Amino acid sequence: MLTLEKETYNILGACFQVYTTMGCGFLEAVYQECLEIEFRKRDIPFISQPVLELKYDGLLLQQKYIPDFVVYDEVIVEIKAVSELASEHKAQLLNYLHATNLEVGLLVNFGHYPKVEYKRMIL
Repeated sequence: MLTLEKETYNILGACFQVYTTMGCGFLEAVYQECLEIEFRKRDIPFISQPVLELKYDGLLLQQKYIPDFVVYDEVIVEIKAVSELASEHKAQLLNYLHATNLEVGLLVNFGHYPKVEYKRMIL
């Protein structure tokens, strides 16, 4: 259960469907909206662009993190629409995981050709 394999499988299935339907070349916001539709069609519970509060030394910071999705209340999904994922994208997802104390994240790139690119990260 800690690795949430079934949940990540379901999330990736929705991502693959969006890529099959839309292909690459659109802005990230387009894939965000398509994925929201696909999650609803598949009855996958999600929160789109939740605001995550950050703390330092017990104090709430003004800066916030806003990941693309929190799915199943346990998986952070960060989407991109770039030709290749970069180390900065992976660092962004890791920061989201650390900020939320969640253990599983998916970095999904819809801009890669000829297929969707993804990385599953576990803390």
